[in-house]
Amino acid sequence: MLLLDLDRFKVIIDSLGHDVGDALLMAVGRRLQASLRTGDTLARLGGDEFAVLLEDVEGAGQVIFAAERIVKLFETQFQLGDREVYTTASIGIVLSTPERNRPADLMRDADIAMYRAKSGGAPYEVYNAGMGTQALQSLERQTDIRKAIDREEFVVYYQPKVDLASGALHGFEALVRWNHPKRGIVSPAEFIPLAEERGLIVPIGRWVLEESCRQARYWRDRHGALAPAIGVNLSAGQFRHPRLAELVAAVLEETGLDPKTLLLEITESAVMEDAESSSATLKDLSALGVRIAIDDFGTGYSSLSYLQRFPLDMLKIDRSFVNDLGQDPKGAAIVRTVCTLGRSLGMQVLAEGVETTEQVEQLRQLGCDLGQGYYFSRPVPAKQAEGFIAQILNVTAEGPR
Repeated sequence: MLLLDLDRFKVIIDSLGHDVGDALLMAVGRRLQASLRTGDTLARLGGDEFAVLLEDVEGAGQVIFAAERIVKLFETQFQLGDREVYTTASIGIVLSTPERNRPADLMRDADIAMYRAKSGGAPYEVYNAGMGTQALQSLERQTDIRKAIDREEFVVYYQPKVDLASGALHGFEALVRWNHPKRGIVSPAEFIPLAEERGLIVPIGRWVLEESCRQARYWRDRHGALAPAIGVNLSAGQFRHPRLAELVAAVLEETGLDPKTLLLEITESAVMEDAESSSATLKDLSALGVRIAIDDFGTGYSSLSYLQRFPLDMLKIDRSFVNDLGQDPKGAAIVRTVCTLGRSLGMQVLAEGVETTEQVEQLRQLGCDLGQGYYFSRPVPAKQAEGFIAQILNVTAEGPR
């Protein structure tokens, strides 16, 4: 059995509409049907999932050959009226045995293999017993995440952004952490990908946005115009949300935060996934008065033309380029180019992952505006961030020193 799931189908629906989505599903069905042998069975299970039952196969090699033939079906665009649409599919494969031939078991195992292919970026995966164990662990983690949302176990840490020329505090980036009751603080690298995959990232992201804006408003009330701005990451799932601008507007109204003090940080790859839809979303966000940054700049698949088309305020140079400073002349050349580009377009440029005095000095010489990284501070809870603000602004809990 082969189980297929179209990649990025929701993006197509959100950007082009359900009519185009329906037409794409029918076109995919026709291509699949034309590629199969007489006697093979094709079914659409619902949504964007298809199943193929291959009978009388001689072994795994023949099934993999069929999967590769299906993968090639998606190399050519789908002509839907006057639109050309590209999509790919993730395929999970399971082989029946005399001991394992119940339809429900085959469907379950093919589904597990398909999600493994999707998460790993492979066009297809063949099920093995180890995947079942990992799927059970994933389900347990998913359940834990759902409970964590209800139990309010997530916390926000804050990492400072510093003006490289003056050493002044420019702002903070809000970073979510999971305060697990048994494991303590859990890195987002462990739970964000699963939350994205299972559709839990939107409620987590909204909570982080609300909490960060409330904290920023508190600092603004206490320190006035000297209070730092706040940067909040938007995941790819959040950025694709059809009512993102409405959600941000509601949070700003609820917290009373001045939109100019909020910086929304979006990765380059998320923005370029659907440039037309991204452009509309970014313009809606910019119209609210918030500022917008491109995160991990230089690592995405993009054209520089989007820098001119999109309403952007900041470029964040990926830490991989900062790590190369002092070791590879190409790293310095890239940083210098980005700084010049950002300055020419009226954008601030921030370097991520700054860890050494030498990197700080080189970034200053290369014309970089801001720095962020362990050299200045690790991400810290709000109370420690408040102490950092007091030190930088030379104030105490009672007021100016």
